[in-house]
Amino acid sequence: MEREVQRVRQAFLSGRSRPLRFRLQQLEALRRMVQEREKDILAAICSDLCKSEFNAYSQEVISVLGEIDFMLENLPEWVTAKPVKKNLLTMLDEAYLQPQPLGVVLIIGAWNYPFLLIIQPLIGAIAAGNAVIIKPSELSENTATILAKLLPQYLDQDLYIVINGGVEETTELLKQRFDHILYTGNTTVGKIVMEAAAKHLTPVTLELGGKSPCYIDKDCDLDIVCRRITWGKYMNCGQTCIAPDYILCEASLQNQIVQKIKETVKEFYGENVKESPDYERIINRRHFKRILSLLEGQKIAFGGETDEATRYIAPTVLTDVDPKTKVMQEEIFGPVLPIVPVNNVDEAINFINEREKPLALYVFSHNNKLIKRMIDETSSGGVTGNDVIMHFMLNSFPFGGVGSSGMGAYHGKHTFDTFSHQRPCLLKSLKREGANKLRYPPNSQSKVDWGKFFLLKRFNKEKLGLLLLTFLGIVAAVLVKGWPVTPPSSCPRTSRAVGTKRGVEGLHQSPGPSLDQACECGFSPGEELMPVAASATVL
Repeated sequence: MEREVQRVRQAFLSGRSRPLRFRLQQLEALRRMVQEREKDILAAICSDLCKSEFNAYSQEVISVLGEIDFMLENLPEWVTAKPVKKNLLTMLDEAYLQPQPLGVVLIIGAWNYPFLLIIQPLIGAIAAGNAVIIKPSELSENTATILAKLLPQYLDQDLYIVINGGVEETTELLKQRFDHILYTGNTTVGKIVMEAAAKHLTPVTLELGGKSPCYIDKDCDLDIVCRRITWGKYMNCGQTCIAPDYILCEASLQNQIVQKIKETVKEFYGENVKESPDYERIINRRHFKRILSLLEGQKIAFGGETDEATRYIAPTVLTDVDPKTKVMQEEIFGPVLPIVPVNNVDEAINFINEREKPLALYVFSHNNKLIKRMIDETSSGGVTGNDVIMHFMLNSFPFGGVGSSGMGAYHGKHTFDTFSHQRPCLLKSLKREGANKLRYPPNSQSKVDWGKFFLLKRFNKEKLGLLLLTFLGIVAAVLVKGWPVTPPSSCPRTSRAVGTKRGVEGLHQSPGPSLDQACECGFSPGEELMPVAASATVL
């Protein structure tokens, strides 16, 4: 494992992943892979999760193609250095931020969307100029196998490699030093990843999960609400990290919600859900049994049918759920939807805030003030009002959690930023050395006063323009009227400055340092600074 990581690092150090042209070529090659080998990719996804080809394409492949096109369109702009706002000390210098690749990054994917959750972050890592080691989930073995087969055929074989295996291989991989790790999965493993990364001070992006609540206000069109919840909850058999995990609503709404969901399930999947090509299966028997254990002692209002041989669990709704029971203590990650009665929105907000911060929060109401209140008074990775999951579809949003639901974010430019270092670059001239006397020893109070003037004085562009015009007017007045600019003095610079001061007497109201102090501190261009100080009243 160490040898593989070193091989990738040497490839990165060669510098060939950095040029914009190379990054674009690799992204175009990745798009070509998805398009040319679409059938192989869909077959692998369908085999792992019993998906239909339509679901596999719409839930995973189309998002990947959209992300690649978005990167190709915007990458030339993103890699360009961006100038930053300067202060008085650096106003004559060149200052900019230059995005720089981090180095060798590790992407550990999840099994529930095994293609999307590997390729989407890979796109951003390539765009940022990194070398990448890819570790697919061993639970979605068919997709892991096809990735290991196809990626070397289309991408640089030294810069981007796939390592397959289980817990042992992942553990060994985490012992190596990386420049960034992006992990998608559960909170327990997320802590293990973070602990391993800490030994090398490696930054991490953790895309975890949690129990995403869904509050339904009594002032709602339940037909629409339940259609949207049914779609988001039972898509991929409930194995979606941002699926609504449970419903909060007034007790009087429970029976109506159950009936509406029941009708919608029939509409979406037919009379016999088990025979529907659009309804997936649980990934393996271990997760199948875990989900069944959550049903123990619960009031099943709808669904509940299971088949262990095919890992089938029907769309299920639970009512009058006690918050202390097992189903409310862990992320369900399956097609089971508990309804927890609350008396009002205040109780719902308190219920959410008493628990770990979720990856997503959903609120249904015709009252926008209520939705905004829920947003203002709770915390979650993301929020969608009057729908579910849809905030994931907008790649101008950062996608990520907060607290136990994750840290960091990606999608669109946010993926590029995650895998980039924004390097501050300041380019100064070797001229104008006199100005630097302000920061050189020996120190004095007058230098502190000038430092305050330069660093703490705030100017806006319009007023700075007026200041410069005033300064030019003063200079013109001195030249036209022939005021003396070189009175007798032991210091020629002070002489010139004092001459200038006569021309602006009365204008100078600034509490800043005097001209004599400027000379004492050894600051050379006193004649340039005092008109600025003298004209401060225009600001």
